[in-house]
Amino acid sequence: MAYIAGLVIVGLFFLVLHYFTELNKHQKIIITIVVFSIVLGAVTFNAYSNAKRDKMLNVVMKFNQGKTVNCNGVDVNSTNYTISIGTYTFIGKENTPNYGQMISASTCE
Repeated sequence: MAYIAGLVIVGLFFLVLHYFTELNKHQKIIITIVVFSIVLGAVTFNAYSNAKRDKMLNVVMKFNQGKTVNCNGVDVNSTNYTISIGTYTFIGKENTPNYGQMISASTCE
């Protein structure tokens, strides 16, 4: 739905650009390319952020299911680590070799 609203806003922008400015054709083409580049960059960044978030949430889900996940060569499981949901960080439990170690869930596979 947000993409439709974005297209409507861009369409209105071009109508204003066409009817209410004294720019020549070359300047309008440059403005059009710049606006489309910005919109395309925003859509690409949004897709990248969503994919990264989904990957991290899948790691957290596997951890919560009792599976072992690999984080930069370190095996993380519920025996040795707890998870901080606010920051999605794995924290080493007391009386384990990993005590106090903090690993971000975004670095895991």
